[in-house]
Amino acid sequence: MTTTRALIADDQPDVLEALRLLLKSEGFQTEAAQSPAAVLDKLQAHPFDLVLMDLNYTRDTTSGDEGLDLLSRIQAIDQTVPVVAMTAWASVDLAVEAMRRGVCDFVLKPWENSRLLRTLKNEIEKGRKKRSQLRRDREETEEVRAAGLALLPRSIPEFPGLQIAASSLPARTLSGDYFDVLDLGGGRLAISIGDVIGKGVPAALLMSNLQATVRALASRKMQPDALTAELNQSILRNTTRGKFATFFFGVLDSGTGILTYTNAGHCAPILVRSSGEAARLETGGAVLGIFSEWSYKQAEIAFTAGDRLLLFTDGITEAENSAVNSIGGEEFGEDRLVRLAVALRKRDAEGMKDRILENVAAFTGGSFEDDATLVVAAANVLG
Repeated sequence: MTTTRALIADDQPDVLEALRLLLKSEGFQTEAAQSPAAVLDKLQAHPFDLVLMDLNYTRDTTSGDEGLDLLSRIQAIDQTVPVVAMTAWASVDLAVEAMRRGVCDFVLKPWENSRLLRTLKNEIEKGRKKRSQLRRDREETEEVRAAGLALLPRSIPEFPGLQIAASSLPARTLSGDYFDVLDLGGGRLAISIGDVIGKGVPAALLMSNLQATVRALASRKMQPDALTAELNQSILRNTTRGKFATFFFGVLDSGTGILTYTNAGHCAPILVRSSGEAARLETGGAVLGIFSEWSYKQAEIAFTAGDRLLLFTDGITEAENSAVNSIGGEEFGEDRLVRLAVALRKRDAEGMKDRILENVAAFTGGSFEDDATLVVAAANVLG
């Protein structure tokens, strides 16, 4: 049988003793506290099924301010513990404010034993159900998070003369960002990135559909333009109207050092030459999932020793800092990212990726409001 633990808080010893005896007769295990500080100490030391507390602890006041402040601090420690407030000095305004700050029920002194016990048992039962539901929600969230992470590549294929480093930072439990790196055989490597509209489960489901379709089509060694057109049809068939994704897909041939790519409305990747010249990979067409008959174009570009390729989602470039202007916070921006990539072009893939993310984090104060994904490919000996 589960023992019910109750914390009783009041500055009057006789009240504490009367409540202790009453609750003991009902099988409660109780602890007493005569000050707000003692309440907080006990809550931090042990979990309780209920807090039964007075709102006044200084005998020359009837404002309830001490109790209201204590309620806020209890919530900071444990938002799930039921709190029942007792006071001999009550007003409608005090009761409303107490309920707003987390009180489940309100009892006037002197209390009626049977009514008080019914109230406490009812709130304890509701509190246990709430905690049980929260525990199930946390377990489900962890399962969903693990499933989302499983959609991203667990490892990046090794490719002679090429380094690839990637990071994907979800803003929530589930991410709508996508990237993948696939060894197509014959010295050919596919690299892709995408960003699904929305967040949470719907975005993750569309992302998983996109990932599975890309892998299936890539195994057929389709050209980027044909693959992207087929992917567009798949998303139109398998998602609800109004859902879409941006997408970039490129195939690198290590024998020729040529990257063949198409871009479906995604943030244009940045190709930085060893000389410091920067190019944007924009050729392609519309985002996926909107136009059923869209034909995508593809382009070729040399990717040779010393070059660096950055693929990213808009969670990087649209990350905002705290500087406020007429339209809100300042964005990190693509121009700033290009300048940073040029300045860091001598670093290896991992070092470049880490330094860029450090710069974005410093710009935003360490928080990302949107999913942020960055992939860096560094060519050492290609072509």
